[in-house]
Amino acid sequence: MSAGLKIYNTFTEAHENGQRLLAVLVDPEKFDMSTADVFLREIPAETTHIFVGGSTVPDGLTATLIDALKLYTSKPIVLFPGNISQITDNADALLFLSLLSGRNPEYLIGQQIKAVPLLRQNQLETISTGYLLINGGRESAVARVTETFPLEQHKVEQIVNTAKAGELMGVKLIYLEAGSGARIAVSEDIIAAVKKAVEIPIIVGGGIRTESAKEKAYLAGATMVVMGTVYENSKS
Repeated sequence: MSAGLKIYNTFTEAHENGQRLLAVLVDPEKFDMSTADVFLREIPAETTHIFVGGSTVPDGLTATLIDALKLYTSKPIVLFPGNISQITDNADALLFLSLLSGRNPEYLIGQQIKAVPLLRQNQLETISTGYLLINGGRESAVARVTETFPLEQHKVEQIVNTAKAGELMGVKLIYLEAGSGARIAVSEDIIAAVKKAVEIPIIVGGGIRTESAKEKAYLAGATMVVMGTVYENSKS
């Protein structure tokens, strides 16, 4: 199903060596492809990965966007899909997400089963990722689409136990997500507690708009920080 672990190895090496990864998330529905060259010149120089995906994306748009981005960047492009329609083999890797924070079987295992025939047909690197939606102070598109509730920020033990359960089930990454446009980012206490409990790399996204917020996430234990809305807004 995968030709290698090239992209995943960037996470494990950074995790083991205390390096910082930064992903810029691009939502195909919100992106003007004619500005791809300008956009890529203006994102931070320290950006290591480009994530592409959204909660609702029309069929075919993801692949078209990736082709546009690849004209101007050699950075690895990783799918962060809301559903199987966003899987395309012109990406470099796929975060194979399971929404561990919710109890909707469609997003725990249903979409994943539907994805298998697609993944058998290509060499797309798949990275098993435990996805935890954390309350960011507003209803997120993820919560609406999946019809699930986020985990509350003050329930740190529940969040830690959920992340640890994912690790014990074999996921390779933990993704702590406050949701696109979140008013409140995932707290440092949550990141630090999860970091202490698991041995795999942690990705943190949602509501991180400033250098200060990004630094706090790294210091608390994030291997990768994901930023998106701040750059979308800068183009409006």
